[in-house]
Amino acid sequence: MNGSNATAVGAAALTSLDALERLVAEIGDLQSKLLLLTGNGGKTRLLRALAQRLNTAPFNVGANLAHRLAATPSSERGFSTYELLREITDSASTDAPLLLDNLEVLFEPSLKISPLDLIKRLAHSRRVVAVWPGEMRGDRLAYASIEHPDHRNYNRDGVVVFETAQSQLAT
Repeated sequence: MNGSNATAVGAAALTSLDALERLVAEIGDLQSKLLLLTGNGGKTRLLRALAQRLNTAPFNVGANLAHRLAATPSSERGFSTYELLREITDSASTDAPLLLDNLEVLFEPSLKISPLDLIKRLAHSRRVVAVWPGEMRGDRLAYASIEHPDHRNYNRDGVVVFETAQSQLAT
């Protein structure tokens, strides 16, 4: 990539980060304060850039929650997931939005939960920005292919979506 292309890509990424930061500020006035990052790539990178700008850190849900769930009897995991996630994230500043990444553990079929509903519950009283581990298909949020046992498909009602573009975020 030549210098002018690199500058254009860097400017596009900065514009994307600026737009995301404005949107995060605006969702505070909504009933559901949930913003999902979707797209073909660059979601984690964008979340980390937002965290740096807001002087906070994203939560790795997979690493933190999986450890806690492993110590919970399997018959209680589904019932305990929300409470455990809330305990893990309660240490975060309430002034800054809660930034969540690596949500895949929430899609474990044995939990028998709705991952989107669980994150919406967190976003009822505070702003939450989460990396959606699936994709947008039309006006629906999808996780995994239809044949996959972890497949989920949700209406995006009550959720603000920010779609990333890998080409804009590449460095």
